[in-house]
Amino acid sequence: MTLLSTVMTRVVAPIARMVYRPTVEGLENIPGTGPVILAANHLSFVDSMVIPIVVPRRVYFLAKAEYFEGTGFRGAVSRWFFSGMGNIPVRRGQGRSARDSLDTVIKVLADGDAFGIYPEGTRSLDGMLHRGRTGVARIALESGAPVVPIGLVGTDKVMAVGRKLPKIVPVTVRFGKPLDFSRYAGMQDSLPVLRSVTDQIVYNILELSGQDYVDNYQATPSAA
Repeated sequence: MTLLSTVMTRVVAPIARMVYRPTVEGLENIPGTGPVILAANHLSFVDSMVIPIVVPRRVYFLAKAEYFEGTGFRGAVSRWFFSGMGNIPVRRGQGRSARDSLDTVIKVLADGDAFGIYPEGTRSLDGMLHRGRTGVARIALESGAPVVPIGLVGTDKVMAVGRKLPKIVPVTVRFGKPLDFSRYAGMQDSLPVLRSVTDQIVYNILELSGQDYVDNYQATPSAA
């Protein structure tokens, strides 16, 4: 564990919980040890801060490669922060880079760690839950790790577009029961299976988040 992640876990997270007092439901559904995939809806960039605040394990996330490639002082700070938090760089839409990132995620899970992912692929711009991309299913089938669905409520109000400082508003984090897809082991190259598994995960997220669902992909915003 890096110095930054230690500070976040032992200092920042308790303070944030005390200030924001998020409502947490179903935390017992997260295994205490072993690999687990945490699959959540995505309303705000603060989602990747809210989940680690309430989960009693270190959670790794994918992050845009641009966060690791900045220049100057701001670039160095960005690199330090995202690397220190255990984020894994990924370049959207590039096959080899995406495969490399997937291999890194599989290793994280093989090491018995927790990995967080947003099946929609990017944050929702309209507050609705969008069709999931099949990367989450491929990770689940290749790793054999259980998937814990998460419903986030209210995080879009914490840091609305245009705000410079986070706002203290009610936030709810709901964890569903682990989903086991071991019956599909070895079928990660079947597109129908990947779609079916993804849809099952998204449906469980929908049940927890209470959002309206729209059966199309969310377009990637300029700054997700």
